[in-house]
This record gives sequence, C-alpha cells and structure tokens, in this order.
Amino acid sequence: MVPVKSFMIPREKFVTVPRDTDTQTAARIMRDRGIGSLFVTNDREIIGIITDTDMMRRVVAAGTDATKTTVEQIMSAPIMTIEESKTLLDANDLMAQSHLRHLGVTRDGKLVGVISVRDLVVFLTNLPRK
Repeated sequence: MVPVKSFMIPREKFVTVPRDTDTQTAARIMRDRGIGSLFVTNDREIIGIITDTDMMRRVVAAGTDATKTTVEQIMSAPIMTIEESKTLLDANDLMAQSHLRHLGVTRDGKLVGVISVRDLVVFLTNLPRK
C-alpha cells in the first residue's frame, strides 16, 4: 500500500495565520486560496488547525461575531497526526474513527506535512479499475 508521505502536502506549502487572526479574515483567506484549512501559529510554531468545518460549526452555527472571534478560540489543538511511513489505508481508518478530514503527518515526532480526505479521494479515483 502507498505510504502517507507520497500524498501529503509538505509543511513548506502550509498556509498559516497568526493565532490572533479574526475568523472572518481566515475564512476569506481559505476562500481566496481555494483551501479547506489553515494552520494557526504562535510566532513560527504551529499550535493548531482551523478548517472550513470549524468555521461552520463554531462560528456560523454558533452565531459568533466573526470579526471578534480569533482563530485560536476555535482551532483544533493539538493536531491529530499520523507517521509518514503509515499507509493511506491507515490514514483513512484514523480519519474515519476520529471523524476528521485532516491529519498532520509526522517524521520522528515532528510535523512535516498534512493529508486530507480530499487527498485520499484523489488517490482512490486514480486507482486502476478491474
């Protein structure tokens, strides 16, 4: 089976926002870049992840003021991770069990990438059909 590292988005390509960024600004960044998640930082350290689902459930559905709510207030932390040598099937199982759409990818305990449900769909779509 294919290892997670072959389909992950590397850390160098992460889109990040400082922890005090308001959620409206974060939502606009995600919209403009066509992405479903942002990494939240404290200086250069990644401290959490915010997703489009977080925005819907924790801001829109809750009726929270998006201009006064920071990403730190609604982010998911710590980020659930999987080791880069694990398989895409392992990642799929972990996402399904945890009801997550994004997993951090680690190497020796350090965050080196991210994999999403969308990445798994792309992989499965490109499998040869019998």
